[in-house]
Amino acid sequence: MTEESTRHPKEAWFTLSGDVNSDMVHRVFEAVSTMTEEGIDTAHVLLQSNGGYVSDGLCLYNFMARAPINFVMYNGGAVASIAVILFLSGTRRYASETARFMVHKSHATASPGARPDALNIIVEGLRADDARTEAILRKHIELAPEQWAIHQYSDLHLTSRDAKIAGMITDVGDFAPPKGAHLRNI
Repeated sequence: MTEESTRHPKEAWFTLSGDVNSDMVHRVFEAVSTMTEEGIDTAHVLLQSNGGYVSDGLCLYNFMARAPINFVMYNGGAVASIAVILFLSGTRRYASETARFMVHKSHATASPGARPDALNIIVEGLRADDARTEAILRKHIELAPEQWAIHQYSDLHLTSRDAKIAGMITDVGDFAPPKGAHLRNI
């Protein structure tokens, strides 16, 4: 037997919280770099975020979904807006019984006195963001027609039980690092 064939998968435990923005992107890039150097095979990540910037969330989703690490994602409280897309990068996903998810269409505020051509650019950007995020949602989850209808015009809130039915999570379960595990914040 070679050393590689007898090696046990290496797991690590992390927390990731805050706004989905360029700072979070940088922190995740650095953390994944360290994980790969340390030979981590599976990273358990507790995510707590009310969302942020669409482009940063899409970047993190694409990066984490294709990283050489198996991400297991957990929602222990709230994962909302673009953070839901980030959450979906996990190959396995869990939510605590009391956790919630919220998804909605993109939104923006125009500058007072904005001209029609500037407003058209904003609308085109929002539609493009919605198309990108909805494609990822539809790839990973199955909502009932009435839930898609709510999502079309309003915030759609899902409990952990709702998320399990939709396939957003593997199961209802808590982030529970084993005793003695080193817990790192990203």
